[in-house]
Amino acid sequence: MSWAQGILLARILSRGWRGVCGTTLTGAPFSQVPSQAPRGLHCSAATHTSDSSLVPSPPEPLRGPTKALSPHEELFRQSPDVARDKASFVRAVQNFGQHNVHKRGHVDFIYLALRKMREYGVEQDLAVYNLLLDIFPKEVFRPRNIFQRIFIHYPRQQECGVAVLEQMENHGVMPNKETEFLLIQIFGHKSYPMLKFVRMRLWFSRFKNVNPFPVPRDLPQDPVDLARLGLRHIEPDLSARVTIYQMPPSKDSTGTADSTEQYIVGIQSPDQQAALARHNPARPIFVEGPFSLWLHNKCVYYHILRAELVPPEEREVEEIPEEWNLYYPMQLDLDYGRSGWDDYEFDINEVEEGPVFAICMAGAHDQATLAKWIQGLQETNPALAKIPVVFRLAASTGELQASSSGLEEPFPPPLNGQEEEEEDPQRHQQGQS
Repeated sequence: MSWAQGILLARILSRGWRGVCGTTLTGAPFSQVPSQAPRGLHCSAATHTSDSSLVPSPPEPLRGPTKALSPHEELFRQSPDVARDKASFVRAVQNFGQHNVHKRGHVDFIYLALRKMREYGVEQDLAVYNLLLDIFPKEVFRPRNIFQRIFIHYPRQQECGVAVLEQMENHGVMPNKETEFLLIQIFGHKSYPMLKFVRMRLWFSRFKNVNPFPVPRDLPQDPVDLARLGLRHIEPDLSARVTIYQMPPSKDSTGTADSTEQYIVGIQSPDQQAALARHNPARPIFVEGPFSLWLHNKCVYYHILRAELVPPEEREVEEIPEEWNLYYPMQLDLDYGRSGWDDYEFDINEVEEGPVFAICMAGAHDQATLAKWIQGLQETNPALAKIPVVFRLAASTGELQASSSGLEEPFPPPLNGQEEEEEDPQRHQQGQS
């Protein structure tokens, strides 16, 4: 044995003996000292008298971090009998001001209140936003000198004030003079919340009436009224008539009523009726959909009754007198000095589509429900009874159920190409004359 190996063995033995002596001096009996083999030495398995030392202990399960509740969460906790409305939300905000006179933790409470506003239905109430801004202490966060104006004075409080204004902007709430007075009293003129307020007043006033087809702020909760509003929003012809072909079963109806009946609301203009009467009975028409339409935060679906585009050789060109033509004169023979580099062709992508004869919204987008719509159209369009109708619907598994928040259902998957080309006799419905 060389001298290096001897020094290494002596160091290992001294380290093991130090561990044994340390355990004995602390008061533990010698029999409870765990048998540890020194490093570098081989230990036989026969020296272990306990079988538990041979079996490795299972690792302890990892404990995930528990989500701590907000310190002001108990202010919004209410009994299940109390409704979550504006009165209960205002009461929770007032309780925070009464129990916390020094306004400690007001930033965390405002962030919590912003998250709770949708649950209480006050996300579009200007008075509630002003009430949240009133929680900030007054005359404390205002900059006093030029250096405090250059560097963000109380940045966390200013970010919280901007967050309140951003949520107002997302929900289309226009700030008023009270909001301006509160921001000046809390943060002063030279602050980021005040800058956000000035920008909102500028652009909100410009874009308030920019939409030529405005949607009412408060949408109807009844699905039939919501469907009527959506159809009026789609159809540009003011002379179009909305027809309710089928009403949904009322909640007070007895068990004898058919619970599978869904509402069917359609719209059709006189020009569409005339175009459907001139349609060639040899060419089929198609029921396609559903297509989505968003009305604020509610999504509704509609179906269309359309035909394919007529080939150019079969089109009937209607001659318009020159005095009736809005683009008269049609041609101008003017000799301009043009060079060979002038491009006489414009790159315009024009896509021509077939005519649309009617539009409907229904509580379900299956073939059985839409067949009732076609039967209702035959009463005002006798020519439809002689035209074959083909249903080209998107593959879907569910129905559009009317909920308290509107028709908020996921959009069905797209059309399958193989299902479009497949001519299944069950998907074709021939009108009976």
